[in-house]
Amino acid sequence: MRLIADSGSTKTDWCLLQNGNPVLRIYTKGTNPFFQSEEEISQEIATALLPQLQTDQFSAVYFYGAGCGFPDKIEMVRRAIASHLKIAETIEVSTDMLAAARGLCGHEAGIACILGTGSNSCFYDSEKITDNVSPLGYILGDEGSGAVLGKLLVGDLLKNQMSPELKEKFLTTYNLTPGEIIDRVYRQPFPNRFLASLSPFLLQNITEPTIRNLVSQSFRSFLVRNVMQYDYSNHKVHFIGSVAYHYQELLKEVARELGIQVGNIIQSPMEGLISYHA
Repeated sequence: MRLIADSGSTKTDWCLLQNGNPVLRIYTKGTNPFFQSEEEISQEIATALLPQLQTDQFSAVYFYGAGCGFPDKIEMVRRAIASHLKIAETIEVSTDMLAAARGLCGHEAGIACILGTGSNSCFYDSEKITDNVSPLGYILGDEGSGAVLGKLLVGDLLKNQMSPELKEKFLTTYNLTPGEIIDRVYRQPFPNRFLASLSPFLLQNITEPTIRNLVSQSFRSFLVRNVMQYDYSNHKVHFIGSVAYHYQELLKEVARELGIQVGNIIQSPMEGLISYHA
């Protein structure tokens, strides 16, 4: 049996493969070694994953995760997995970007993009990632992501760049005060998750001109600052993630304006990863 994990900052999707076929799907909290310690990751595996598994013995584990792009972070996650699961062959820890590329492109070359809580992109040559524009996180980059959309939304609302009616509607919908927003962003853990949790308000009010413009400009920024650094003229651009999936019509519209050909848009890479590893 093999175990595949696709982990973002918000949630981890686990799939158990037996004889190449998926037999169990499990969801736990997101894992990111940039924001969590090895002990925290290990604890999540012990308390949230293990009780739902039928066994702790596997031939291989393939873990794709946000923040797994550096050797020390890869080793941290590998140790956390190995402390609870008995692996006969290998524990492969790779980036969520490689999961997106394999899930979207399979064995064909293309440009793969993530638009979820965070954002990222790469050029995939049908086997490996050959170019990657650094996403830089939601403070310096992550254009088009849920966290950045949420950041732009609350910034505009609290700076009175949207109508008083829209501001009141937002605060009522989420039962928040301006002070509580500041506290959640600057003093509480995982502000990126909090900001991303506010982005559905944009979709619910996408017909408002100020909101539609905010979202389209953020998508344009993502495409210009990231995608257009690759060979987009000769390759399709594929997208994965909740933001790409739910806002896909507006995303396609902005891409067309820039001469970018959009390929697949899916919510999760897991189905593609199951095919890849089967």
